[in-house]
Amino acid sequence: MAAELYPTKKLVPSTSASSTATSSSSSSSIQQYQQQNQTNNNSSNQSCCNWQGLYPTIRERNSVMFNNETMADVHFVVGPPGGTQRVPGHKYVLAVGSSVFHAMFYGELAEDQEEIRIPDVEPPSFLAMMKYIYCDEIDLCADTVLATLYAAKKYIVPHLARACVNFLETSLSAKNACVLLSQSCLFEEPDLTQRCWEVIDAQAELALRSEGFCDIDSQTLESILKRETLNAKEMVVFEAALNWAEAECQRQDLSPTIENKRLVLGKAIYLIRIPTMVLEDFADGAAQSGVLTLNETNDIFLWFTAAKKPELLFCSKARKGLAPQRCHRFQSCAYRSNQWRYRGRCDSIQFAVDKRVFIAGFGLYGSSCGSAEYSAKIELKRQGVSMAQRNIKYFSDGSSSTFPVSFDYPVQIEPDTFYTASVVLDGNELSYFGQEGMTEVQCGKVTFQFQCSSDSTNGTGVQGGQIPELVFYA
Repeated sequence: MAAELYPTKKLVPSTSASSTATSSSSSSSIQQYQQQNQTNNNSSNQSCCNWQGLYPTIRERNSVMFNNETMADVHFVVGPPGGTQRVPGHKYVLAVGSSVFHAMFYGELAEDQEEIRIPDVEPPSFLAMMKYIYCDEIDLCADTVLATLYAAKKYIVPHLARACVNFLETSLSAKNACVLLSQSCLFEEPDLTQRCWEVIDAQAELALRSEGFCDIDSQTLESILKRETLNAKEMVVFEAALNWAEAECQRQDLSPTIENKRLVLGKAIYLIRIPTMVLEDFADGAAQSGVLTLNETNDIFLWFTAAKKPELLFCSKARKGLAPQRCHRFQSCAYRSNQWRYRGRCDSIQFAVDKRVFIAGFGLYGSSCGSAEYSAKIELKRQGVSMAQRNIKYFSDGSSSTFPVSFDYPVQIEPDTFYTASVVLDGNELSYFGQEGMTEVQCGKVTFQFQCSSDSTNGTGVQGGQIPELVFYA
């Protein structure tokens, strides 16, 4: 994600007016800006004295000055010791783009320094901020966007900071949600914090098992372990906390022994709701982990089995989790003596939403001829690429109710993109089917749109058929 504030033609061959988000490394970013520097220096040092006449707007002429030694009246030594880069600047341009630079160069306490050291900002991120100030171009990539957000916050460049947050929100997933939660709190970005919590709550087990979870600070760890709406088994929470403790031991140069893991966890261990585990999980997992004391283990076993339960430091109340919502797309259902039949063919429908949601599974119809068991292969695809699939069995009681089938984990669905929901059923051939289908359904604050899928070979479409419900979190 990157875009110009004002569309224009290319200024020099090395940059694009419509920037693109990439996952390039920091070194390649620096090389790009060094190339920009060389090109701009050449542009302004041409034998033609009137290089300014080559560019019709002030914006284009300022862009030539980006990372350019010509007329530079200040230099920045950016980056930590051993990884610095010297960057030329122009006080007037910088002061116009940032109130911090204005105070630095023209304020009452301004100091006339020709060289300013900035050890806490990475060179690619500082140059990305400079490019925005000089060129009105936002050039972000996944590797440097957090550091660029830090620079934009430090030098009070709010529009660039907002673009960084938007970039992070669009790239948010279970893999990076915990790390971004930590950073969003640090940068005081409540909207990003809320988006992170939405992902962590709905895809808790994926988030807790991600590598990024082990990189969070202890305060963020505690806030996650306290979370009432985590959709996760408590054993998964316990295992994630131990993985974090091992990583924390390494950060503190401690041997990752059981004792040290317990030490770095501190009181956070009591935020894990161990008494709410399934007894088998506790006996085979937590009880044998060594992290609990002998007294704690005995007391929890008594909690599970004794009529008079001991007092525990651990919370014994299960988390509420998230309540699933259901989008029902038919206004009625029916059955006939010759419908609906399953012979290994696919029932499929396409849908889109206007807000990010997490599809947990589908609601399916069952037999219209009494109770029956079905085998179902459910799948969710985006642009033909499978995002999740599962083979599952479900039992129908002969009623016209829908019966839920779930994926292993909720699947993140982005707005304004069509996804394909499919199911191949095997079982009693005659079942209920939906009719009077709707192309648009409002579920709470989320609007679903439906359209027919070319994958559907068993008759399901917008007006009628199978897959009457999408089960989701929002």
